[in-house]
Amino acid sequence: MLLDTASLYFRAYFGVPESVKAPDGTPVNAVRGLLDFIGRLVQDHRPDDLVACMDADWRPHWRVELIPSYKAHRVAEEVPAGPDVEETPDTLAPQVPIIEAALDAFGIARVGVPGYEADDVIGTLTARATGPVDIVTGDRDLYQLVDDDLRRRVLYPLKGVGTLQVADGEWLRAKYGVDGPGYADLALLRGDPSDGLPGVPGIGEKTAAKLLEAYGDLAGIVAAAADPRSKLTPTQRRRLEEARPYLAVAPKVVRVATDVPLPDFDPALPSEPAEPEVLEALARRWGLGGAVARLRTALLA
Repeated sequence: MLLDTASLYFRAYFGVPESVKAPDGTPVNAVRGLLDFIGRLVQDHRPDDLVACMDADWRPHWRVELIPSYKAHRVAEEVPAGPDVEETPDTLAPQVPIIEAALDAFGIARVGVPGYEADDVIGTLTARATGPVDIVTGDRDLYQLVDDDLRRRVLYPLKGVGTLQVADGEWLRAKYGVDGPGYADLALLRGDPSDGLPGVPGIGEKTAAKLLEAYGDLAGIVAAAADPRSKLTPTQRRRLEEARPYLAVAPKVVRVATDVPLPDFDPALPSEPAEPEVLEALARRWGLGGAVARLRTALLA
């Protein structure tokens, strides 16, 4: 089981009241919410391995070089040496180090790699996996990793993590008309304002799905745009031709990396905390006793 950790703690932050605070008054709603999320996932799914994948760089320079608008609207402060500072709620940012310390004390593998997003870590771990993989994320971009033959699916939280949309190949085809790899092509054609991806003007989700059904993949669509005998409408042909520079670079931006140089780590789900005294101190300082106890119980089950 691979966790898109930032996606989940953002959801915890907005889903758990900010009135949940440490003894000193510091909000810890995201921390407590995330620990409860993980406890519920462990309880319901009992994964053999569990990895909390982290954004060591939420807006990698190599993606921005290709599409400068990539996540540009979410930059709070540009850092020449990178990574840029992401616009984050004032009461969430201080909770991230607490989350990291708690995961480490539990012994839950936490993996981030400089220059890469959590999505890329997830893509690489999924590519390396020899057994089934569940990816837990609120980010639809990771639908591209769904593969029924290899038993790879996305668990998309609808309400907390107690209600999850299981996104497998059958669901993707019914919902979007594409399979996992086809989802990346659909996304880059459609565009995504939340990631600063312009897409191809005039080609929305349904048109993109129809084009992919007709021509197979992005390369097939681009070839059809250059072929006067293809059945594209004149407007579609013109828009695709005008978007050719974008279409040449978008796949590298939209598709997750599968070759990230990962550090050595132990992904095994712990049955007891790696550092119980540190965990106990964190629980006392930040008022996390209930959430810590619930996750410990889930790990022991």
